[in-house]
Amino acid sequence: MFVGYNLDNRFGAQLNVPVIYRSFGSATDRASESGIGDVSLIGNFRAYESLSENFTFTWSLLGGVKFPTGDSNRLGDPDFTDGIGGHDLALGSGSIDGLVGTGVFSRWKRLFLTASVQYAIRSEGDFGHQYADDLIWSGGPGVYLALGHKYTLGLQAVVSGEYKGKDTFSGVPDDDSAETLVYLGPQINFTWREKLSVQVGADLPVSIYNSGRQVVPDYRVRAAVNWRF
Repeated sequence: MFVGYNLDNRFGAQLNVPVIYRSFGSATDRASESGIGDVSLIGNFRAYESLSENFTFTWSLLGGVKFPTGDSNRLGDPDFTDGIGGHDLALGSGSIDGLVGTGVFSRWKRLFLTASVQYAIRSEGDFGHQYADDLIWSGGPGVYLALGHKYTLGLQAVVSGEYKGKDTFSGVPDDDSAETLVYLGPQINFTWREKLSVQVGADLPVSIYNSGRQVVPDYRVRAAVNWRF
């Protein structure tokens, strides 16, 4: 869940509150973890914008802080069960981390292209655990199936991925924590006036690498609804 406020056409801020539910275990013995994760406060700055009837280009920058609001108790048991570590189950890191990123959007007539990248700068959290710095990226081309003054409907091919090195426990690398993930899938984008935007997408695996034994997603389904007051 998130709430944001735009100071003007260039500056804005957004508060992100993740609500997490994770279930795990065997077919006969299952358990779950749920609650609020680590809250983040992110500022956005539109560094450049060019608008015309047939062409649009915007470039934005972001920066923020992630706070240790999520429950990190699972980090105290790094080898929780076979194939599942405490870092897979913990709702929070217990650390204050920095977030930086950038994104671009370009449109020519009915064709458009998006690209974004975000980098998380991690610090040591609870139980001596430090998540590795994390690089997340996504983007791809699309076409507007409908493009009007009041609404748009677009179909996009999105390539996304994540790279993370090994976490550490009291300075010792955790061999079951590095990952490099690449996904490809369709995404539908819908907007109505300047009020409503909806995104629905699926990420299908192209390449999944993870060190040791750990939990990684086979595929992902994403959906988002945004209403601007």
